[in-house]
Amino acid sequence: MRFTVVVITRDRRRSLLAGLAHARKLAEDAPVIVVDNDSRDGTADAVAAGFPEVRLIRAPGNLGAVGRNLAVDHVRTPYVAFCDDDTWWDPDAPSRAADLLDAHPRLAVVTGRILVEPGGREDPIVPELRHSPVPGPPWLPGPALGSFLAGASMVRAEAFREAGGFSPRLWLGGEEELLGADLMALGWHLCYAEDAVVHHEPSRLRDPHLRRRHGIRNTLWFTWLRRPLPVAVRRTAGLLRTLPRDRVTAGALAEAAAGLAWVARERRPLPPDVEERLRTLETAQRESTARRYVS
Repeated sequence: MRFTVVVITRDRRRSLLAGLAHARKLAEDAPVIVVDNDSRDGTADAVAAGFPEVRLIRAPGNLGAVGRNLAVDHVRTPYVAFCDDDTWWDPDAPSRAADLLDAHPRLAVVTGRILVEPGGREDPIVPELRHSPVPGPPWLPGPALGSFLAGASMVRAEAFREAGGFSPRLWLGGEEELLGADLMALGWHLCYAEDAVVHHEPSRLRDPHLRRRHGIRNTLWFTWLRRPLPVAVRRTAGLLRTLPRDRVTAGALAEAAAGLAWVARERRPLPPDVEERLRTLETAQRESTARRYVS
């Protein structure tokens, strides 16, 4: 077995069970781990009853993205195919991603092509991944990326552990940016794979205000944790000019300010070569209409 499927979930029983049914159709046998983030809708019991082959971890509270760290502690395969509870891989897609990781020992993350269901239309983020301006080594099997989408990516477990996994402070909402940068700082690479297809049927059970608040906060925290001071000042000023003047933004800025002491303690600017790669993304990020937590 080359990979383990890892899913985190909370209060989305119906979409999770549909995703687990898709996992049974994968071309390669793969263990599946579900971390239930303290659901209140019977999700964990439904998984235990309907999918006895799945390793179910009942988290003591809502761990957010850190539920993935908990799952990886139990992974014994070299790779991890992450899913959200409303995403699933095409039957042969994890095998394609694992082939790339097999062939390229310094490749840490493969992000797949995302199709939105129903209908199978391409997610708006896909053209940005396909035409990523990030420079990469000539051996890279696809466009180099500066971050990734956890619900649609396969990750090398060794690299994930070396980088420390997802930050408990960021919790959920753009949490991949910090981990992606830390992976690159350690000499790992991330890429997009056109033929590794992941489906996403967005759940209606989400709080868009909470997601936007955390996205703004986490963008600011990442900027001050890892970017050089002049860049951090410039990016913060640009962000503040574009944010809507509403309660969500006010809450995000208050949370970001409350974490300043932690940011100061944990600040570790990226190596110059990684910083240069991230700077190539600034125009695309500024003009992006996809996955904008701050719009």
